[in-house]
Amino acid sequence: MAIALFRRNRSARNGTEAAVLAPPIARGAGLISCQVLDPLGQPMNGADITVSELGSGRVRVKATSDPYGTFLATLPPGQYTVVVSADSLQPYRGTVEIAEGLQSPIGRIQLAPAPGLELPPPGTWLFDPPHTAIRFIAKHVGMAHVHGRFDRFQGGIRVAERMEDSQVEISIDAASINTGNRTRDNHLRSADFLDVAAYPSLHFASDRFLHRTGNKWTVQGHLTMHGTSRSVSLDTNYLGLATGGYSEELRCAALATAELHREDYTLNWQNMLARGIAVVGPTIKLELDIQAMFSAHDTPTPPE
Repeated sequence: MAIALFRRNRSARNGTEAAVLAPPIARGAGLISCQVLDPLGQPMNGADITVSELGSGRVRVKATSDPYGTFLATLPPGQYTVVVSADSLQPYRGTVEIAEGLQSPIGRIQLAPAPGLELPPPGTWLFDPPHTAIRFIAKHVGMAHVHGRFDRFQGGIRVAERMEDSQVEISIDAASINTGNRTRDNHLRSADFLDVAAYPSLHFASDRFLHRTGNKWTVQGHLTMHGTSRSVSLDTNYLGLATGGYSEELRCAALATAELHREDYTLNWQNMLARGIAVVGPTIKLELDIQAMFSAHDTPTPPE
C-alpha cells in the first residue's frame, strides 16, 4: 500500500495548526495516523515508525515522521502493532485497529528520555590498546574511500565527580599510520602529509565534556597535528560499563567521531593536486572506538 505523510501548515507567529488534509482512502483500505512529539512536546522529525500485523509480526510499513512529527499510511483492515522510536528516547509501543474506509488516529505520541547508562566511577581510566581502535576514512581521488588506522597510541580519561569536569588525553604515534598499502603509508609519513620526522605525534586534550541527551556527549578539545593545534568536537556515544578480560577488569566504552579538514593543519590539498598528488581528499572522518580500564592506582567499586 502507498504511504503518505501529513502536511500541516503551521502559523509562524502563533504556532497554531491548520486542518490536516488526508489523501483519499483506497477501496479495501483504512488510514493510520499519528503525530510524534519530543520530550519537550515539540513535533519530532525523523522518528522511526514500524507498523506490523498483530499476531504474525509481519512488517507492513517502515517510515519516519515528517518535519511536523506526523505520519500517515494506508493499510488493509485489521489489527496492527505500532512502534515509534528515536535515538536516546524510550520507544512507544501500542496497537491500533484499522477499519475499511475510515481513519484510525493514534493521536499524539510524546517520547520520553531513555534512562541513561551508569557512568564510570571517578578515577583514572587508561585506554586498552587491544580493545581500542583509532580509525579514519578519507576520499581517494574523489571517488573511492581510503580506510586506515593508527596502530600505536596511549592515553586515558580522568573521570571527575561531575562527568562534565572530566578530562581525556591521547597521544598517537604518527608513524604508525596504516592503510594497508605500504607505498601509500610511506607517502603519508613523508613531508607531503604528516611529516613524521618533524612531527612524530598527534595529540588531543579535552577542554570540557558537554552532555547532549541520553548517552550522547560532546567532548570539546584541541587536536595538535603537523605542528598546528585546532579546536575539535568529538561526537561521543557512551556505551556503558562492563567487566571482562582474563582478570575481569572493570571497563567503560565509548565511540567518538569527528570531521577534520586537512588544510586546517597546513596540509595544502589544492597545492598537492597541482603537483599531481591525490592520495587522500581534503576531509577526513576520524573515529575513536574506545575501551578503557581503571588504572591500577584506583580501586573502583564494580557496578551491581
